[in-house]
Amino acid sequence: MTAQPGESAPPPTQRTALGFAADLDRHGDSPALVTAGGVLSYADLADRVAAHRVALGTEQRLVTLRPQPSVGFVVDYLAALAGGHAVLLTNDETVADAYASESPALHPDLRLLLSTSGSTGSPKLVRLSATNLQSNAEAIAAYLRLTSADVGLTTLPLDYCYGLSVLHSHLAVGASVVLTDRSVTDPALWSTAREHGVTSFAGVPYTFDLLDAAGWPELPSLRLVTQAGGRMAPDRVREVAARGRRDGFELFVMYGQTEATARMAYLPPQLAEEQAGAIGVPIPGGHLRVDPVEGAEPGVGELVYTGPNVMMGYAHSVADLARGPELVELRTGDLARVNDAGLFEIAGRKSRFAKIFGQRIDLDRVEALLALDHLTVACAGAEELEQLVVAVCGPAAPDLIADRVHAACGLPPRAVRVVPVDDLPRLPNGKVDQRAVASLAATAPPGSVAAATPLDSLVALYRDVLGNDLVAPHESFVTLGGDSLSYVELSLELESRLRSVPDDWPTRTIGELALLATDRRHRFWAKVETGIWLRAVAIVLIVGTHTNLFHIAGGAHVLLAVVGANFARFLLGGDDTAARRRRVLRGAARIAVPAAAWTLAVWVTVGDYGWRNVLLVNQILGGSRWAEPAWHFWFIEVVLHLLLVFGLLLSVPRVLALDRRHPFWFPFALLVASLVPRYVAELAARDLIHTSSFVAWLFLAGWVSVRTTTTAQRWLLSAAVLAALPGFFGSEARTVAVAVGLLLVVWVRSVPWPRAAVAPLGVLASSTLAIYLTHWQVYPYLEHRWPLGGLLASLALGVAVWWLAGLVSFAARREWQRLRVPHLRTIRQKEA
Repeated sequence: MTAQPGESAPPPTQRTALGFAADLDRHGDSPALVTAGGVLSYADLADRVAAHRVALGTEQRLVTLRPQPSVGFVVDYLAALAGGHAVLLTNDETVADAYASESPALHPDLRLLLSTSGSTGSPKLVRLSATNLQSNAEAIAAYLRLTSADVGLTTLPLDYCYGLSVLHSHLAVGASVVLTDRSVTDPALWSTAREHGVTSFAGVPYTFDLLDAAGWPELPSLRLVTQAGGRMAPDRVREVAARGRRDGFELFVMYGQTEATARMAYLPPQLAEEQAGAIGVPIPGGHLRVDPVEGAEPGVGELVYTGPNVMMGYAHSVADLARGPELVELRTGDLARVNDAGLFEIAGRKSRFAKIFGQRIDLDRVEALLALDHLTVACAGAEELEQLVVAVCGPAAPDLIADRVHAACGLPPRAVRVVPVDDLPRLPNGKVDQRAVASLAATAPPGSVAAATPLDSLVALYRDVLGNDLVAPHESFVTLGGDSLSYVELSLELESRLRSVPDDWPTRTIGELALLATDRRHRFWAKVETGIWLRAVAIVLIVGTHTNLFHIAGGAHVLLAVVGANFARFLLGGDDTAARRRRVLRGAARIAVPAAAWTLAVWVTVGDYGWRNVLLVNQILGGSRWAEPAWHFWFIEVVLHLLLVFGLLLSVPRVLALDRRHPFWFPFALLVASLVPRYVAELAARDLIHTSSFVAWLFLAGWVSVRTTTTAQRWLLSAAVLAALPGFFGSEARTVAVAVGLLLVVWVRSVPWPRAAVAPLGVLASSTLAIYLTHWQVYPYLEHRWPLGGLLASLALGVAVWWLAGLVSFAARREWQRLRVPHLRTIRQKEA
């Protein structure tokens, strides 16, 4: 039943604590989670949660999780909650490190730790109990009138209390949730939504701006849309509500804070057009009041909320995790009034916060940070324009100020407007006039918007490396179609620009990575990804061995594991089967096209190769034993064949579902199966160690290494590959070299390297393919007279070819985009 204006709805029926996590099986075979890999029922979800709950043990512990819209994450999260553990949900490594104590003392009621929306980079967390989570989930489900027939959609991050509340409230009533990380501007998102009959989605104000730019979706099953995460202008509320009236959905405008688990108030949808400026009535089980504030307008005071969803308190350190509930009410810091209709309205802010792009910005903190640079500034939020205004008195560098603000709160560049002023605007009592500062956003010239922020720098970097003009902050290396040939340069550049490069950086958005930006020029050592280091070392070993400078064979076989790891890291990501297939084909093409072109050129000019080499099928249609020059490109053929075979295999929905359900065991099972030919065939009978079917296990070992999450899994993988190596090559020296390389892939994520030597290392790693292709035409002239010269000349020619090919490819991609997709540039720029 919907509450009448100004009244609180009756409290929802209370069930056992965290029933949405622990009582999943009561919904039986109803669909719970929907992904590109298939549908998971509540019964199956309950079984997985129960199994993982056993693995976590019965003693309460702190479980740190990185949120992502996947079945694996949801299972891990629900298992921890149902088992009575405390979950730290964050993508911020600074926060995770601050609470990385192995066994902190925990209060038995503690279930969840979330960062407040404005605490980026700060270790302060909100402590939430089982009662907080369950009561808010049930309250939201009650006023939205959710039922088991509803289907939600993850349009917001799951470490954001608003996005997380969508998952909680749907699970609480046995509804289903479509898990996806696609942007609302992506047509594939709405195609998926139509396919599964999505009935609701959630958005912050910026979400609706994006929908206006990209076009609202046709979604016949849609019955409600929710909006929170900041104030939306009344005119926009009326526009969206009117659209809903025409298209058959209701708009719920909502108000909340992380400190209240998620929601405190909502505007009944039938009042959205008439009362577009109000936040409405308290949620079921909650109560709102307005306390007087000295100096405020008549009838305006601080909004205070009471209810079972009020947080236990803040955590500023590990020691605070043992503290019990400390609050009975939440003083929101917002100034509010009750209007003539009995609805609550927000009139301003008492506590110097602004909410921009869904982030709660502490204005005092930003001003204090800038004061450290001896700047006289005043900050205010122009929220309807989605901008943070920084008025600076006297001469100053806007770019420097914007960098500082971006580092402090992570706002995108267009949201920070630096305005030089002669004097800060003040009220008669001498205090800064906040309204006057905010109004500067509308009058300042466009040039006052700072652009040289870390985010801009990273966007430009991605644009240059990938040759893509349509790069936007919400994109990632994977979504932009990056592959193994471009990730080397990006990885090394990121290492020089970020305070830490996370292992999963290819799937992180550019905006997330920008938050890690720092000046690291003073450091002597850099951390280089092991795969990059191995690429550079392996190509030197391959060419050096061929030119008789030394004899360390096995480099190409180690590179197969590196290729397998890269295949799993950023060619298999995402839920869109078509996009994943395109990434695999594009990656294969970037190997096949230059290889075929070079082989054809040599065949035509010198006559060394034949049509089987040009088509890269020599190992299939050629002789059974090694013969030069026909077998020169066995490695290229193997890589190409394995990419296509496993890419095609993972395009089968049921196979993909197995891979998503068992991310370690599925590729490990393939690894074990791929070892069968190695044991049943006589390796000496043919040159089998250079053929795809007999070396596929090395590729799969790299794939599995990416999926290992525990020490036990790494030991199991290590045992498997070490058991397969003896007798495989017929050479103890090569066996040892390959074993060392494989163990590095499995156990070592990065290698320390002198910063001054990073650039040449990166060049070698990036040009591995070109060096491998071209060195066959160089070293034979020098291998007997000057082996070192043969190595250096081969490397030099390969690097030169790589550089020239890069220029041509870059220009071609830019021209293709200029001719074919100019309309997308406008949409992406709006998103950025």
